[in-house]
Amino acid sequence: MPILETRRLHWPNEEACGAFATSLAAHPGIADACIELDGPLGAGKTTLVRHLLRALGVQGRIKSPTYAVVEPYEVPHGGQPLAISHFDFYRFSDPREWEDAGFRDIFARPGLKLCEWAQNAGPERPKADLRLEILPQPDDSREVLAHAMSPRGKELLA
Repeated sequence: MPILETRRLHWPNEEACGAFATSLAAHPGIADACIELDGPLGAGKTTLVRHLLRALGVQGRIKSPTYAVVEPYEVPHGGQPLAISHFDFYRFSDPREWEDAGFRDIFARPGLKLCEWAQNAGPERPKADLRLEILPQPDDSREVLAHAMSPRGKELLA
């Protein structure tokens, strides 16, 4: 997938991650975006998702979908319901699992899709608008490469 724009970010702590999530939630384009989160175990992918979901108004417990593969949410956004699907493809080992699970239907509907370990879903997965590579540093900070993969992704980085 071609990268339209890349920004390098530095999150010195979790508060900086939360501030980024809050700014991302404020963009109108978030309502129908697909965001991939890459990084090793413990990088902070789920932490970012939790901050983003809270900034969008999700109440209650926010679970990691490691075992369920997808956790659905719905919040009011701009006077309309916003469907949010948080995926974790960590346990996928065969790209055919994508098709077998029926996720193509979820991705065809409007709403925000957040995908951890997206590469495990294989080449059939829909193109992301924004890919965030979260890289833990020795001092517990995070370097983040934010790649806009579509015009919507560029808007989210603006």
